[in-house]
Amino acid sequence: MATYEELMAQRQALEAQIEGARAHEVPGVIEKIRELMLRYELSPEDIAPRRRRGRPAGSSDAAVEKAPLPPKYRDPKTGKTWSGRGRTPAWLGKRPERFLIEQA
Repeated sequence: MATYEELMAQRQALEAQIEGARAHEVPGVIEKIRELMLRYELSPEDIAPRRRRGRPAGSSDAAVEKAPLPPKYRDPKTGKTWSGRGRTPAWLGKRPERFLIEQA
């Protein structure tokens, strides 16, 4: 059985061989890719299209403006209201049910 040091030396020799083979083969591979791209009239975007995030431009959902929500809570002192969405106002305190607006 080989020792750790012998195996590490073999590993380094193999990594050097791998790098040499890669350096020798890569230019030929790149040339083949260029030839195929010219033959089939491909662009880099055809090979690796850019990934986009979010909705596509001009989607109908983004163009529609949403109506504001009706208020669910009202502060009797100031008359301020809150719809129940977003950051909770400080005037609600620990018992928000006291400020509920009666729904008709």
